[in-house]
Amino acid sequence: MQATSGKSMSSNLLGISGSLRAGSFSTAILHALAEATASRARYDFADIGSVPHFNQDLYVEPLPRSVVHLRNQIAAADGIVISSTEYNHGIPGVLKNALDWASRPHNGSPLRNKPVLIVTSSPAATGGVRAQYQIRETLVSALARPVNTPEIVIGLVVGKMIDGRFHDPAVIDFALNGFAKLFHEIAALAKVQEGDVDGSRQIR
Repeated sequence: MQATSGKSMSSNLLGISGSLRAGSFSTAILHALAEATASRARYDFADIGSVPHFNQDLYVEPLPRSVVHLRNQIAAADGIVISSTEYNHGIPGVLKNALDWASRPHNGSPLRNKPVLIVTSSPAATGGVRAQYQIRETLVSALARPVNTPEIVIGLVVGKMIDGRFHDPAVIDFALNGFAKLFHEIAALAKVQEGDVDGSRQIR
């Protein structure tokens, strides 16, 4: 985190889309959220499509270059924003694969203690809610810190796209409440890392 004007802080966030499609709704949502929070955060974006299928035989030095890059991006970020669709009532395989690579080793992975905000979407009215819970379960297993906020689920997403861009001011406003909690979690963790006693009491 870096200070900007006054007391405001700018966070480094990593955006991860759970869809590889060129016209992905998940990616469009991710970029819309990045624009809406540009005054509070600088974004980097992961290319999880370049990461190979997880294979324990490949988990040796040197790791695949794309895996090293993803893990470095996660380590450098103050927090993560995941925007994902739902496939067959669950987490997309490509996203689960990326999280599996990032979760090693269990007690020392770059995901450990990393605040994460989850956003899901779907052409259906349910908005990918089942994938939301599976993503959260995977992150908890990896010792990340999914932000506790009302679920940001975007249903009927097809009707919220205009010329390839996501447009729904009400959804963006609702999502900003989740971002407020994400930024709070990042600030609280920063205090703990600095040895601030008050900060340590904020995250138990």
